[in-house]
Amino acid sequence: MNHPPYTSIELPSTPLLSAATTTGSSSDPDESPVTSNRFFHYSIPKTPSCSSYRSLSVLTGHDGSVSCLAICGEFVLSASHGKDIIVWQQPDLRQFTKFGQGDGSVKAVVTVGNKVFTAHQDSRIRVWKVSRSSENIFKLVNTLPTTKDYLGKFMKQSNYVQTRRHHKRLWIEHADSISCLSVSNGLIYSGSWDKTLKVWRISDLKCLESIKAHDDAINSLIASNGIVYSASADGKIKVWGRSGTEPESSHSLKGILEGHKDVSMNSVVVSDDGSVVYGGGSDGYVMGWLGSKDLDSWKFVCEVKAHKMAILCMCIRGEILCSGSTDQSICIWKREVNGLTKIGVVKGHGGPVKCLQASPNSVGGGFLLYSGSLDKSIRVWWVPHYYDEANTGDSDHEGQSTRMIKSV
Repeated sequence: MNHPPYTSIELPSTPLLSAATTTGSSSDPDESPVTSNRFFHYSIPKTPSCSSYRSLSVLTGHDGSVSCLAICGEFVLSASHGKDIIVWQQPDLRQFTKFGQGDGSVKAVVTVGNKVFTAHQDSRIRVWKVSRSSENIFKLVNTLPTTKDYLGKFMKQSNYVQTRRHHKRLWIEHADSISCLSVSNGLIYSGSWDKTLKVWRISDLKCLESIKAHDDAINSLIASNGIVYSASADGKIKVWGRSGTEPESSHSLKGILEGHKDVSMNSVVVSDDGSVVYGGGSDGYVMGWLGSKDLDSWKFVCEVKAHKMAILCMCIRGEILCSGSTDQSICIWKREVNGLTKIGVVKGHGGPVKCLQASPNSVGGGFLLYSGSLDKSIRVWWVPHYYDEANTGDSDHEGQSTRMIKSV
């Protein structure tokens, strides 16, 4: 196979926690993003094409399988089935530091402002403050539910809910592993294997709401434009929206997107404008739904057998959708009006691909894609933007045909 000629480019790095994710401003130096004068250096094809997916780096250091990833400006955070979270600093992606605490694996990581929120198998959410004036740059500052929240509710019997036979908990507590987190409009949403969706206010870390959302474990959450989408092992994606315009308004069910019968929905993503939702199932299918203007009705618009085995994760970067699977591959798709066009397959991991994150920054006519795997490694890929010449076959040349997904 003839590879295109490569060129090297450099881009200035961004703050640790960019202004785009900051919820407020402060004169406190700890509240300011950490900045750097370092530069990104990448070797990329001079003439990008759909077959130019290239592994830029392989990061190792976790003792267990990589479970989740988050991009924080010039840092990439990765967590595993151990309690440690590794911070990798770009551009050279060297290991900058480690932090972590608690029992059980880290299941999800999100960032907002100068804080990092981590969800754990021990049913807790931990809050870390990013400080540039301390040697311990990631400092544990709280755990959800907070002690204040506990003290305000534990005396009243009506605040307890049945979680198992002969066992009750406060409604603000998750009763099982927290599998996913998402942030939107000053709120953090947590989904759990206990089938509930909980809503937390970032400003005071108070739990505002607990929703019995599904009939089985919640595997994935995404919040976009004030709407929350939850994907579950019960085979459904549910759409949740505020029932009023007030900040304290509760969430109500706006729609149910049905997947294949007896198939777990493992991942959910939504387009930037919130109009199209994609679900990834344990049968290897990606399914898509188009929402009405007010998102009160949904039309099933596409489905594709994307992988030979279960889809574990997906991410969207503009018009590109990426899916990761138990089959150890990553599929790259071009989003169309009523479907998807496969433009390539990326391989390199030695285990199932558990998590994907696309960089918001453009790099040389493409973008960086980070993938974490059960092989305990993180890989960094350069993915070109789509150039209207979708491949006639996968980039791994295994003979699968690229095709437009049918509209239904």
